Amino acid sequence: MERALPPHTPAAEPAGAPALHRRPRRAVAVALSVFGLLAGGIAAVTATGTANAAAGIGSNWYASAPYLMPEDNSPPNAAAVMDATGQKAFQLAFILAQGSSCSPAWGGTSSIDSDTTMPSVIQTIRTKGGDVSVSVGGYGGTKLGQTCGTPEATAAAYQKVVTKYGLKAIDFDLEEPEYENTAAIHNEIGAARILQQNNPGIYVSITTAGTNAGTGWFGTQMLMEAKSQGFTPDNYSIMPFDGGFNGAAAQTDALVKFNGILQSTFGWNEATAYAHEGVSLMNGRTDAAEYFRQADFQTVLDFATAHKLARYTYWSVNRDRQCAGTVDPGLSGACSSVVQNDWDFTKYTVKFAGATPPTTTPSPSPSNSTSPSPSGGTCSAAPSWSATTTYATSGTKVSWKGHYWTNKWWTLNEDPSLSGQWGVWADNGAC
Repeated sequence: MERALPPHTPAAEPAGAPALHRRPRRAVAVALSVFGLLAGGIAAVTATGTANAAAGIGSNWYASAPYLMPEDNSPPNAAAVMDATGQKAFQLAFILAQGSSCSPAWGGTSSIDSDTTMPSVIQTIRTKGGDVSVSVGGYGGTKLGQTCGTPEATAAAYQKVVTKYGLKAIDFDLEEPEYENTAAIHNEIGAARILQQNNPGIYVSITTAGTNAGTGWFGTQMLMEAKSQGFTPDNYSIMPFDGGFNGAAAQTDALVKFNGILQSTFGWNEATAYAHEGVSLMNGRTDAAEYFRQADFQTVLDFATAHKLARYTYWSVNRDRQCAGTVDPGLSGACSSVVQNDWDFTKYTVKFAGATPPTTTPSPSPSNSTSPSPSGGTCSAAPSWSATTTYATSGTKVSWKGHYWTNKWWTLNEDPSLSGQWGVWADNGAC
């Protein structure tokens, strides 16, 4: 896979190289949205980040916090997920550069200076005794390490995020295209080091690509950069998927090999290396059409627990539910494409944190969303919505659960009744 190769220009990409998308997203501009995540979230975090900041949550929860996109991919109700699973923390994704500036923005478009969505999301989670970490970077987009010029400027941009949201944890997700940019990685690692120094006790994770050899050439260079700067985060986590991984056995083998890389790079023994090592999985179907089911998550969890890994997380809570209609309609950012109950995969992260997920379904948390009726419905003036149909043309009219709907942009396998006010489907009223 390309991340295991020496530096190259885009023109030198091998033909047929696998897509390395860590984060499934729509191939169109998506309006920022938030749905059930706003349940109960009225008070916002103040500009200084001091209001309603979490207190008392252990680092075990930051180490197990699964990724959540509150503004894309049909975001679920975070409070309901907390009730159903016992999870107390989420990794909110992603902070990018706003355009080509050195200013942080959600998804590269929503400036944190004017953002009102995320404070409400965070407040909802904190009101229930939980907390959040924020992930910077991710696959694609322009990263602050590419635009800010120096580690100090990059750190200053991230400090705005830490301060605004009163963060006690931050994740540096170092992926394409920044991953291959030596100067950008220097800035990101330097920024992480500065944040760690200036915010005593902040939990810092570094997440990067995994390969069957543990990590590739660029991952090793990133570790060497950290060593040269004298920086040690709470963990280095690899993502063992989208690279020809066949089940949990291949993933745990990659973790063993990555442990060897950590030992040889930093001079650690095996136990110390595992104490600084983490894993970030992907549930269900991956971009490369690998499949990781509940049994795979359990196997990796058993490995992580036995070897005392520092972190166990996954991408993403948005996908932690079975697709409507056809179980496997293809890759989706809003469902897993495997047979499952809602939030099956999140419960493994709860176990890693040392807690026991609820065995009974709790009463649902208050929500701004209206619960859909249990069955579909077809109205005569439009065909019924289908989970397996690609709606490529905006304004396509469908019927579903007693209502007419029209799509605002390209969509596949996004249930209209779960779309919400700013989602892909506009509710045109009852049939």
